[in-house]
Amino acid sequence: MRPRSGQRSGPKTRRQTVLPNDVVVELRHMSKPGRAEDATRRLERAVQLLERGDAPGAAAEAADAKRLAPRAPAVREVLGLALYGLERYQEALSEMQAYRRMSGRADQNHIIADCLRSVGRGDRAVPLAEEALAARGIPVAAKAEAVIVAASALADQGKFDQALGMLRRIRTRDDVASPEVLRVWYVTGDILERSGHPQEAQREFRKIVRHDPSAFDAAERAAQLA
Repeated sequence: MRPRSGQRSGPKTRRQTVLPNDVVVELRHMSKPGRAEDATRRLERAVQLLERGDAPGAAAEAADAKRLAPRAPAVREVLGLALYGLERYQEALSEMQAYRRMSGRADQNHIIADCLRSVGRGDRAVPLAEEALAARGIPVAAKAEAVIVAASALADQGKFDQALGMLRRIRTRDDVASPEVLRVWYVTGDILERSGHPQEAQREFRKIVRHDPSAFDAAERAAQLA
């Protein structure tokens, strides 16, 4: 779900909403007759529960919203994210693919790719990452996550060189470390270690430790490789 706007949804609802205005408009047009307000409330509640880490509650509310507005992309997106949080990957995959098909957006390709990897179809992760990298308007963090999933799927198949090449598609600098960059370095280190390059792996883990000594288990892995 895109960042919430905090704006009022308009004169028809006359109340504050946690949903972006475009989603409120989407629900107004795509809900079953007379059910737009109910669908909006259900989706709002689902988003709030998801933000609190209550995936079961979010899934239940989003499922109710889906019954009221089955063709609304935002509803399918939130339901997919909640199911993903519950590790119900096949169901999450179905919802996220529906979201992508309805919205035409590639901003959740990393979730779709990870679901595919989790159900044994990781070979389809690479095209999804390529699409995310090429798409406009997608946050760098989402692009990085798509690349990480694709690289991990390649490594699962023993294609370590291709996996490392995929990770290099996210350009990083040693002196700049956003959360997604730390994750790219960590996965790079992991794949380097798995492919028999312990010294190079140690360098990746040490880069992480320099920026955040508590990130992941990078400090322990760097020490083990010393």
